[in-house]
Amino acid sequence: MELEQRVAVLERRLTALERQDGESPRLGDGDFWALEGLKQQLAEVGEAAADGGVLYTGSVRLPTGEQYEWQYGAFTEALVDGDWADAAESFAALGHPVRLRLLREILGGLRTAAELAELDGAGTTGQIYHHLRQLTGAGWLHAAGRGRYEVPPARVVPLLVVLTAARP
Repeated sequence: MELEQRVAVLERRLTALERQDGESPRLGDGDFWALEGLKQQLAEVGEAAADGGVLYTGSVRLPTGEQYEWQYGAFTEALVDGDWADAAESFAALGHPVRLRLLREILGGLRTAAELAELDGAGTTGQIYHHLRQLTGAGWLHAAGRGRYEVPPARVVPLLVVLTAARP
């Protein structure tokens, strides 16, 4: 899978270099370059993608210097016909302001329960451990040993996508 992602990144860079105007697509330009790429891929798949699909992707450098590149796509039919109740635990884990703050702080470099316990307004140590267990159980965090926590690499971009989708 990693090789496929790297090839996709290289193909996008090549396409940007080959553009006649010499400019690479930029976020917010009003150019639907990601959407057009999705439509092209759906057309190549044919009948299986007749109802369309959803794609989310990201290239992220965290304040800690870690970098993640990730993408995921799904056919509309599979999304609409799937059991949405399966997502409830994951959404519920994100539904508390302290949990969202803990995730933000962990992405920002605070990785131990002791560091998180020093945050103003985060609650008692017991409350923080409760929130960490909820996030770990839903897959938003991974216990890295000895009271250390991290957002799993495959969850960094999806977390930021969820936050983006929640904006008004």
